[in-house]
Amino acid sequence: MKENAFIATTLFGLEEILVSELKELGATDLRVLNRAVSFNGSQAILYKVNLGARTAMRILKNLKSFRAADDNALYNAVYNMPWEDHFSVKDSFMVNSSVNSHIFKHSHFVSQKVKDAIADRFRKHTNLRPSVNTQNPDITINVHISIDRVDISLDSSGEPLFKRGYRAGQYLAPLNEVLAAGMILMTGWDGTVPLIDPMCGSGTIPIEAAMIAKKIPPGIFREKFGFMSWKDYDELLFIRVKDALLKPVELKTRIYASDISVEAIDLSSKNIKKALLEEDIELNKIDFANVLTSEERGVLIMNPPYGERLKEEEINLFYKGIGDTLKRNFAGFDAWVLSGNPQALKFFGLKPEKKIELINGSIKCKYQKFSIYKGSKKAVFKES
Repeated sequence: MKENAFIATTLFGLEEILVSELKELGATDLRVLNRAVSFNGSQAILYKVNLGARTAMRILKNLKSFRAADDNALYNAVYNMPWEDHFSVKDSFMVNSSVNSHIFKHSHFVSQKVKDAIADRFRKHTNLRPSVNTQNPDITINVHISIDRVDISLDSSGEPLFKRGYRAGQYLAPLNEVLAAGMILMTGWDGTVPLIDPMCGSGTIPIEAAMIAKKIPPGIFREKFGFMSWKDYDELLFIRVKDALLKPVELKTRIYASDISVEAIDLSSKNIKKALLEEDIELNKIDFANVLTSEERGVLIMNPPYGERLKEEEINLFYKGIGDTLKRNFAGFDAWVLSGNPQALKFFGLKPEKKIELINGSIKCKYQKFSIYKGSKKAVFKES
């Protein structure tokens, strides 16, 4: 099969996790970029990665890279590309641009120039212009400009891949599914020990964890991908790739999710049900301070409030309470905490073993690992 060049975009801090995923899915020639990984692969690999990569946001197929000294050079290069090979004049399209250049200063201007070039080429060849649709296009074209280097790509994903298709609704500021999957994979959790999310919100972490442990592809619930509108879309190949990926296994342990909010529990329940995971996730309404477990070891992951609506003293006491509960009720566990409040994290009363920089939405966060020992850490090392 013919090899093509692709770029998988991701969130800040998840690049190395994505490299591991792409390698496992069969991609080759992997190279880490800024919030992205470039790779090579066949059409089958393109379908496989869209269905199976948990930490990818979009998969872009590179069509052409060139230098452009001004907007006329950009227009001419795009106009001369054989767009009719990729989609029909009957298909709607849109252009997304990201620009870091002193030559091209506005992404909207670049998008408009590229749209004009594509539409003008179709009009010359067919006497018709394809329609532009910014809400639900058949074809999405990605333009990236760094100084004078232009990369033109087709977006094979369509809607971003974090939109798994299982979310019935969202609670307050929901955790992005790609970020949740990346956080779980970073812990090294392999589905053989229990996993607990005691502040589960809309249930994203437990759902992503169950899909990881059961080897359920993250894209399995999606009905549409961008590549399905391409002229070279091979439906039979897509079905074969999908069937080969879909070999779920039984969950070997328990996943526990809880929250103090009735609304959060109701929404988590709906999302868990939509993801067909009711048998795998135990859901309870309970305050974290009262969460107890009979499990002797496991992984706890939480994304507590960052305190935007609380006074400094209140959020510091809240985080101290989290640390106290971890020490009291979760001996033997590895606790991983994502927070955008570095000051409040100091009140945990626990020393982190690992710190990772991540971004949740637009908030810079620390993702920290705390190993909870029985008694003091010093005593544990002494006994051993």
